[in-house]
Amino acid sequence: MPPRYYSALKTMEQLENVYFPRVSQYRFCQLMIDTLPKLREDIKEISMSDLKDFLESIRKHSDKIGETAMKQAQQQKSFSVILQKQNNARFGKNTHVDNDSILEEKNDIVLKHVLEEEAENEEEVLTVQDLVDFSPVYRCLHIYSALGDEETFENYYRKQRKKQARLVLQPQSSVHETVDGYRRYFTQIVGFFVVEDHILHVTQGLVTRAYTDELWNMALSKIIAVLRAHSSYCTDPDLVLELKNLIVIFADTLQGYGFQVNRLFDLLFEIRDQYNETLLKKWAGIFRDIFEEDNYSPIPIGSEEEYKVVISKFPFQDPDLEKQSFPKKFPMSQSVPLIYIQVKEFIYASLKFSESLHRSSTEIDDMLRKSTNLLLTRILSSCLLNLIRKPHIGLTELVQIIINTTHLEQACKYLEDFITNITNISQETAHTTRLYGLSTFKDARHAAEGEIYTKLNQKIDEFVQLADYDWTMAESDGRASGYLMDLINFLRSIFQVFTHLPTKANTNDYAAMSGKVAQTACMSACQHLSTSLMQMLLDSELKQISMGAVQQFNLDVIQCELFASSEPVPGFQGDTLQLAFIDLRQLLDLFMVWDWSTYLADYGQPASKYLRVNPHTALTLLEKMKDTSKKNNIFAQFRKNDRDRQKLIETVVKQLRGLVTGMSQHM
Repeated sequence: MPPRYYSALKTMEQLENVYFPRVSQYRFCQLMIDTLPKLREDIKEISMSDLKDFLESIRKHSDKIGETAMKQAQQQKSFSVILQKQNNARFGKNTHVDNDSILEEKNDIVLKHVLEEEAENEEEVLTVQDLVDFSPVYRCLHIYSALGDEETFENYYRKQRKKQARLVLQPQSSVHETVDGYRRYFTQIVGFFVVEDHILHVTQGLVTRAYTDELWNMALSKIIAVLRAHSSYCTDPDLVLELKNLIVIFADTLQGYGFQVNRLFDLLFEIRDQYNETLLKKWAGIFRDIFEEDNYSPIPIGSEEEYKVVISKFPFQDPDLEKQSFPKKFPMSQSVPLIYIQVKEFIYASLKFSESLHRSSTEIDDMLRKSTNLLLTRILSSCLLNLIRKPHIGLTELVQIIINTTHLEQACKYLEDFITNITNISQETAHTTRLYGLSTFKDARHAAEGEIYTKLNQKIDEFVQLADYDWTMAESDGRASGYLMDLINFLRSIFQVFTHLPTKANTNDYAAMSGKVAQTACMSACQHLSTSLMQMLLDSELKQISMGAVQQFNLDVIQCELFASSEPVPGFQGDTLQLAFIDLRQLLDLFMVWDWSTYLADYGQPASKYLRVNPHTALTLLEKMKDTSKKNNIFAQFRKNDRDRQKLIETVVKQLRGLVTGMSQHM
């Protein structure tokens, strides 16, 4: 609208107050006086029309205004960060002179680059006044003020801008799908409030600080609700990180215009938790792939270069291994250095979000430790437990996993130092949160140990199922059964794997641990084998057993006892391992020697020779040795040779039944 309209109003006012009273007697004067209200209304309508055009224009261009403001804020922040780093270098934040000079020189180069970039973009980075022609607002305000209707104008302006605010604050449904979606949302909001801030400072009373603060608080609640809802759909940590960077620039920009943004930084802490969740899911996949590709064999190294490559990735120290000639092997498998590297990568990724949140180094350090603890205790722990339970993970792989978890556990202290270094906190600072990954690796080891015992027993069951006894054989073969010798050879080879576990001075705890696992596995195997053999003998499906079969079975138990006494795993005291077969040994001796008088006479005495023979077990086996056909039956032989012996047997059966009945009554 041409500025002449405001002048016209002033002219009309002068005519009314100065000139018309002088010529009021003339008819043309009255005609002119009558037309003035209509002229004033016309001017109001024209100026309001221009204001509507202005409002439509800034609605369309608010994203450009916001983009410009955010770009300026970002450049200012980059400039300040470089200056701060430069000051830190110059005023003694770093102790080494050489490092100071290098850092200062580097900062000078970066600062120069920022200044050059600003100079190049100087024409592009414009102020809000350059982008928007505010004259329609000023003129319209002046006109309404001149006409004494300023309140109508203010109410109209504020009502229209509130409508525009609601439109700006309503995001596209797909805003969470791309960074650009979030960027457009933010730039429009910034553009809106930059305009309001400008109006606040260049007009008198059109908008007030109370009004803009109220509008901002309403907007802030809506923005936070939108971000909280839409960011929850993000599953890509890179997208969440870019969103965080946008929110920081958005908050810094509006803070520069005097708006309170603390709630936005509080929201960032919520989004940070979500970011960590997306990181945890990503790293769960990384860990699974690493475990899937490992061969669970010690890492072979053929040269000094290969050795250096491994220790550059993983903090391994062993003077004895260093002295050995090539080729040699690291005790851990390939997954260990890869897991260690990925834990460090996770820490870096987690740190990226913590930057620019206006928090102290100590707080950032604490946040990093908490997120790393979650990675270890939730994700890595779960991946390890799933790995241990996989069907294709055999006994040798389980032993290697125990070795791996021990080395990862020992590396936790290096991860602690790594976090301290990258957050740049002083060594004296007491950490409120420590890495407690030790529990993760201990739990994984216990699970691996339990799985070793389970799988070992399963393998024993597989061999025992191959047993093919002729339970009616007249006499034994004179040698142990083939299935049992194969089983014992298997056990010897398995326990040989355990003897390869480290026993060096610098891993005493580990040696003790591995020795305990080996001993427990060996004892568990012997006990399970003994139980399986006893169950085979007492199986209800087995109706008849000859003395020849008992003798054959005895030969097999003798081989088990020989294996137990051969110290397949070092560290057992005396005949501890042989005692696993004591129940079988006493039962078989009782039948082989036919020593019933001793058994019955000493029953219940602590010093009984057959203390471990349960009367029910003895009776069950004795019943199986009866033959209804009376052929090849020990009772039949006794009946032919000695009727008194037969009476003794019948007496034994009765007495055993009496003992069994007595036991059941006392239970």
